Amino acid sequence: MSALSEADHKLLVAIQAGLPLVAEPYRELAGQLGMTEEEVLTRLQAFLDQGVIRRLGAVPNHYALGIRANGMCVWDVPDDEISAVGHRLGAHPEVTHCYQRPRHRPLWPYNLFAMLHGTSREDVRAKAAALVREMGLEKYPHTILFSTRLLKKTGVRLQEARTGND
Repeated sequence: MSALSEADHKLLVAIQAGLPLVAEPYRELAGQLGMTEEEVLTRLQAFLDQGVIRRLGAVPNHYALGIRANGMCVWDVPDDEISAVGHRLGAHPEVTHCYQRPRHRPLWPYNLFAMLHGTSREDVRAKAAALVREMGLEKYPHTILFSTRLLKKTGVRLQEARTGND
């Protein structure tokens, strides 16, 4: 997809904070945007097909569900092994996101990061220990960094109004 049409831009702005909480959200969006429901669905499918959006789905508040501990597990993995280890680790169902970051020696030796969540810090520690055993990660120095507070989390947001420079 090259440039977004004005209608596409308005649709993306309308859905970026979530779908309307009504029985027929696509019909509601269509009414708000002056489109038909079929047009909204067709455009959303095109966004998915072209990679403009990755998915449409619910984003539960994990804190409200009792999942209150977040542990960023960090490892010092040799550079020539990090791709293979990272792909295996990131594919594990307990890991919500996994990525490589540069080391800052001597203060920060870790280069592989993987987030785990649980109902408590003990729960996260148990999941991390099981992951280390299951994947054979004992040979890599590692630790867990726990969140101490929740900050606002959002993805990239489009501006509501487009300027002539967009």
